Amino acid sequence: MEELAIKLDNVTMTYRITQEKIDSFKEFFVKSLKGKIKYKEFNAVNSLSLEVKKGERLGIIGHNGAGKSTLLKLISGVMKPTSGKLTINGTISPLLELGAGFDPDLTGAKNIYLNGAILGRNKGFLEEKFKEIVDYADLGEFIDVPVKNYSSGMRARLGFAVATQIDPDILILDEILGVGDQNFRDKSTAKMKEMINSGKTVLLVSHSLDQIQELTENVVWLHNGEIREYGESSVVCKSYRDYMSSLKYMQSRTLS
Repeated sequence: MEELAIKLDNVTMTYRITQEKIDSFKEFFVKSLKGKIKYKEFNAVNSLSLEVKKGERLGIIGHNGAGKSTLLKLISGVMKPTSGKLTINGTISPLLELGAGFDPDLTGAKNIYLNGAILGRNKGFLEEKFKEIVDYADLGEFIDVPVKNYSSGMRARLGFAVATQIDPDILILDEILGVGDQNFRDKSTAKMKEMINSGKTVLLVSHSLDQIQELTENVVWLHNGEIREYGESSVVCKSYRDYMSSLKYMQSRTLS
């Protein structure tokens, strides 16, 4: 029996959403005290069960709001499920929002240690990897400048360098191969392919079905927080393309 890297057993993530528009925090506070706020519940991920084998490259597709990013955040440990059980075997490097975990008042150098610690690496390991991270980020003397003075591209380069140089067991990628300038996109894409082909477990969310088919073996198609189809990348991507084409056709018929 193949060893599992990730296992979700009947996992649900429920959000509470206000049913009325509230224009200010004061209005929210007053209505909360009076018990006048009505909520509705929304399951971004609904009773989802999934097994990902070690070394598997899994694509995740679906329309906006299907639950893709929520699922990745649950697996990454950014959020805890409302119900169900989630088991992770191995270290995770989630490339969800590059640089999102940085402290803007700290220098790039200090954020390497901060972000590396968040990703589960100790100081000794990060000291050994420090030069590699700095060289890969290509920030030069800006490595000793507070991150709040960085451009979005500089933050992305540093975030990517930290996440990829710490040698994780599981890579979680959410639309990150299209960020930064062209040189960075080429460099990051080549690095991702190198890591993917080295036997890492990979979860990739992308709206590019060509990219999904190129980089993954199997695909999960999420629809309204549930698995609509799971299987080989080429098969599921074709089903999704056919579905989106029929949806566009129906919409054009409605508008005509």
